Amino acid sequence: MNERADIWYAFPGAVRNPDLLDEYRGLLSDSETARYERFYFDSDRQLYLVAWALVRNMLSHFADVDPAAWEFTLNRYGKPEIAGPGAVPPLRFNLSHTKGLVACIVVPEVDAGVDVEDRRRETQGLEIARRFFSEREVADFEGLSLEQQESAFYEYWTLKEAYIKAVGVGISLGLGRFSFDLDHVGPPVGHPDRRLPAISFEEGLEDDPSAWQFAQWEPTPHHAMAAALRRGDRPDFEIDLREVVPGLDSS
Repeated sequence: MNERADIWYAFPGAVRNPDLLDEYRGLLSDSETARYERFYFDSDRQLYLVAWALVRNMLSHFADVDPAAWEFTLNRYGKPEIAGPGAVPPLRFNLSHTKGLVACIVVPEVDAGVDVEDRRRETQGLEIARRFFSEREVADFEGLSLEQQESAFYEYWTLKEAYIKAVGVGISLGLGRFSFDLDHVGPPVGHPDRRLPAISFEEGLEDDPSAWQFAQWEPTPHHAMAAALRRGDRPDFEIDLREVVPGLDSS
């Protein structure tokens, strides 16, 4: 049986119960509370609050730890990691948020990343692609129609973000040092009519393309989501995608 990776996502604007929001605030650490209070706009506060309530409740679904007891640290590139409490199962997580959507992936032991993007925001897709994508990706991108480019841009971008978040080094790695083929053989989870994306690396970037598993979804008509898992020589993870309201659907 394949190991499982879980991705939960939530819509911050849908959480309106004041008692539930108070419960979320009670989960935050002192430093998280300070950051929450620094946000100027209520929508940004709500997004941050729901995001970290999602992380804490999701981790507690897989470990016997009170949601408020989780401790986190940042690696040198700013990626949050579990720091406590005490001896907990070897879980890894990654969080992503954009306007109207937050998502968290939890998986045992392996590197994992998730990215979500709001496709309604205005972008100069071709200009960004030429600046940040690999030469191979730019060539593929330029061969698409304008309508196809609008969709493909967020496919490429979420995959690239998910990968650099999984490896934990951030954008300093260089987005042009690796390429995605969006039409690799095999049906992705949740999209039986589409093909699995595959990664390749330029010379000098030490990584193994065969060690990675990628998947993509469209949780709403205007949101794109991608996940990256370093499965090594394991079989592909079974990915469970689930919409939740943190604290209500987290049991």
